[in-house]
Amino acid sequence: MSIKHGLLALLDQGPRYGYQLRAEFESRTGSTWPLNVGQVYTTLGRLDRDGLVVPDGEDGEGHVFYRITGEGRRELQEWFEEPVSRAGRPRDELAIKLAMAVAVPGVDVTAVVQTQRAHTLRALQDYTRLKVRAAEDDLAWQLVLESLVFQAEAEVRWLDHCEARLARRDVVPPAAEPLPTAPPPGEAAAQDGPPKRGRIRRGKR
Repeated sequence: MSIKHGLLALLDQGPRYGYQLRAEFESRTGSTWPLNVGQVYTTLGRLDRDGLVVPDGEDGEGHVFYRITGEGRRELQEWFEEPVSRAGRPRDELAIKLAMAVAVPGVDVTAVVQTQRAHTLRALQDYTRLKVRAAEDDLAWQLVLESLVFQAEAEVRWLDHCEARLARRDVVPPAAEPLPTAPPPGEAAAQDGPPKRGRIRRGKR
């Protein structure tokens, strides 16, 4: 999540101070990624340092407003034009947990998968209920919710796949019985012994 670019996008609509930025950021994302004011002001300080925003006066209560600069608008435009790099995303804790679990003796990996699936399904139900209740004209919140729904659905499918892989790994095939080998011809004759005499039937003369 880029707090930096999110704040620039908000400031592109006009000067704002820290509390306003936090409230609008959370409103746009449905409080999915809550911010504290400390994060906001720390980010504003870095943006000011890099020439992307500048202070733009204060109100009667001492709130310092910030305004985006031309360089800030160029930075924002580049952010919108470039794809989000997968290499730069946060590490997937669930994938790391399962990768470690399969290598640690004594861990019931199937139980780990099932516990996570139950949690993800509950989250998916919550997201779906929120989507039904979301206002039709709140496109930003609708898009965030749809992203969360799709991510949860994909995670459930991946967990199903993991459980199937674990089941195949845990199936131990039965030991095959060795096929009988035929003894050499001479040895076979010795084992059978001399041919038994049988009653010979003679034909009529």
